[in-house]
Amino acid sequence: MGWSNWSGSVAAPVAVTRPASEDELASLVRNATKVRGTGAGHSFMPLCESSELILSLENLPGEISIAPDRQTARIPAGWSIKRLTAALWDKRLALANQGDVNPQSLAGAMATGTHGTGVDLGSLATMARGFRLIGADGEARWCDAGTEPDLYQAQRLSLGMFGIATEIEVAVIPAFHLSERIEKRRWDEIRESYDELAQQHRHIEFWFFPHADQVILKTLDLCDPCDPPPSTTDMEETAFRRVLDVAARLPFLTPILQRGMMKTAMNGRRRGPAHAIFPSDRTIRFEEMEYEMPRAAGLDTLAEVVGWIRKKRLPVTFPFEYRTVAADDIWMSPMNAGPVAAISMHQYAKMPWQTVFADAEAIFRANGGRPHWAKRHTLARPDVDTLYPMAERYRAVRRAADPAGKFLNPHLEALFS
Repeated sequence: MGWSNWSGSVAAPVAVTRPASEDELASLVRNATKVRGTGAGHSFMPLCESSELILSLENLPGEISIAPDRQTARIPAGWSIKRLTAALWDKRLALANQGDVNPQSLAGAMATGTHGTGVDLGSLATMARGFRLIGADGEARWCDAGTEPDLYQAQRLSLGMFGIATEIEVAVIPAFHLSERIEKRRWDEIRESYDELAQQHRHIEFWFFPHADQVILKTLDLCDPCDPPPSTTDMEETAFRRVLDVAARLPFLTPILQRGMMKTAMNGRRRGPAHAIFPSDRTIRFEEMEYEMPRAAGLDTLAEVVGWIRKKRLPVTFPFEYRTVAADDIWMSPMNAGPVAAISMHQYAKMPWQTVFADAEAIFRANGGRPHWAKRHTLARPDVDTLYPMAERYRAVRRAADPAGKFLNPHLEALFS
C-alpha cells in the first residue's frame, strides 16, 4: 500500500516506514539513496513524495524535556501538534501560537513555515531554538545559533532537505486560556476596520465566501482560567458538506448556495485552554493555495481576487481565509521581507482546482505575494531566486549537508539542487 497526502492529490507507490528507534532510523537513512519524511500529509505540494523511502517518526520513542528556566523544551520532532501541546499543558506550558489544525507533526509544521494568526506572532518556525538531525550519512548532529549556525538557519525552514529531525528545542511560554468569539460582519465593514481590529485582539481572522457579502470573523483573546470547552458537534460541517456536494454536481448554483449559507451562519463563543481552542476539526477534503501578501496589500488583493471570481461567476465553493503573521528573519520564510496578510484559497477536493488556482496565483504574484511552501504554487527556480535573496546560500548549505541529494525529490530538485 502506497502513501498519499491528506487531500489525496499527491501519492507515491512506496509504503511509509516507521522506525522504532533512532538507531533503526539512522540505518535506514544511511542505506537509502532517496529519503523523505512525512507527518500527517497536510502538504498539498509533493514535498513528502519519494520513489524509495518515506519515513514517519510517529513510533519513535521520546519525551519532552523542559529547560530549568522553563523558557524552552526539547520535543520529539515526530509528535503531532495535538500531542505535544497536550503534554506541554500538563506541565503548565504552551506554544505562543498554533495554526487552525493540529494533526501535523512538529517537524513538518516548522519545515514548511506553518503559522497561526496574530499581528505580533510569527510562524511555528520562529519558535525553533535547535535541532537534532540524522544526516545523509546516518550520523546524528545538533545545530543551533551557536553550533553549526548556517545549518541551523537553513533548517529553521528546511522543507526536509537537511536531514531527518528527531528532536527540536522550542520556545515555550506559561500555559494560558483563550476566549473565542465568532460573528458575522459585513465585508465592506471588515475591509475598513480590519487593521484596527487586528491591533485590538491577540488573534484575528475571517472567512469570506466569495459570492456572499458577509464574512465570518473569529477573534481569540486571553481570558481567566476556565473549564475545558464543551465538545463541538459536526452539525455545521455536515450541512456544509451537503452544500458542497450540490455545488459539485451543479456548479452554477454556487453563488446562491453561498449566500444561503451565510444567512443561516451562527455567532458563537467558547472559552478554554489555549491548545483546545486554537484548532478546528477539518474532515472535508479540499485543495489549498495560500499566498503571503505584504500586509498593506492584503485586503486590496483579496478584494481583487473576489471581484474576479464574481465577474466570472466561478464555482469557488470554499471560503477564503485571511490571517496576519509577524515578520521574521528566516532565510526561506515568506515572512522575511516584513509582516504579511496570509490569504488561503480552497477548493472542494471533488471539484477542479488547477485552472482557477493558476489564474488567482497570477493576481497574488502581481501584488507582491509569496506562496506558502506546502500549499499549491507554481514557482520555478528563477522565481525562488527573485523572491529569496538567501536562496543560493541556502542551496550551498544543502549541498554541504547532503552532497548526493539524498533528501531531494523531483519537485525539490527543480528548485534547490
